[in-house]
Amino acid sequence: MKLIAYTGSSDTTWSITEDAKLIRQIITPGINPFYQSTGEIQELILSALLPHIECQSVKELFFYGAGCSFPEKKVTVEDALKYYFPDTKIQIESDLLGAARGLFQHEQGIACIIGTGSNSCHYDGNRIVTNISPLGFILGDEGSGAVLGKQLLADCIKKQLPEWICEKLYDEFELTQEQIMDKVYTHPFPSKFLASFTGFIAEHIEEPAIFNLVYDSFDAFFIRNVMHYDLTDMQVGFVGSVAFMLKDPLEIAASERNIFISQVLDNPVAGLIQFHN
Repeated sequence: MKLIAYTGSSDTTWSITEDAKLIRQIITPGINPFYQSTGEIQELILSALLPHIECQSVKELFFYGAGCSFPEKKVTVEDALKYYFPDTKIQIESDLLGAARGLFQHEQGIACIIGTGSNSCHYDGNRIVTNISPLGFILGDEGSGAVLGKQLLADCIKKQLPEWICEKLYDEFELTQEQIMDKVYTHPFPSKFLASFTGFIAEHIEEPAIFNLVYDSFDAFFIRNVMHYDLTDMQVGFVGSVAFMLKDPLEIAASERNIFISQVLDNPVAGLIQFHN
């Protein structure tokens, strides 16, 4: 039996497979070694995963997660998993490699993630060959939920958007300008706070000012990331809640740069199951 896990910012999907067939899927809270210790990850696994699975039956475990491209963070996750799966062959990889394998399986392509953050790579059908550093939402992460939310809030506060949109945002989220500043600059995880406005953006995408905000950020993603790769005969695919939610403006921005998007997935789980079976 194989256990294939892909974790995003909010949840982890654990897929149990046997003889190339999906047996069961379990959804647990997200795992990120940048914000959780080995002990905290162990507690999460104990409470949310173990009641639904027989550890001794798992022969191979493939885990894809944010932060897992860094060796020391990979060890944090590995130690937590080995505690409950001591006899299991465990492979831990980055969420970006998980996105690439989920999108393209054993074919090459340019794999992109646009969720709370953004990232991209040239994938050769098995491994990541080249990666343009995303730099996080302060220096980079173009197109991401955090950057879109940052721009939305800044435009409201600086009166760059129609007044009715700003008033609706303040009312819907029960926020004042002072509270926004406080949450961005003094509270933990400001990127998650900023990305929480993506649904509001999608709801008002027909408003020209909102569409332009999104289009410009996606265009910057293509210019500063995707177009640095050799795109000759390359398929380009996207994974992530923001890319999926805002697929139409994403494809419009791509077409303006003569980039064809082959697929946009909310998550790469189905493709990962295919890759590992």
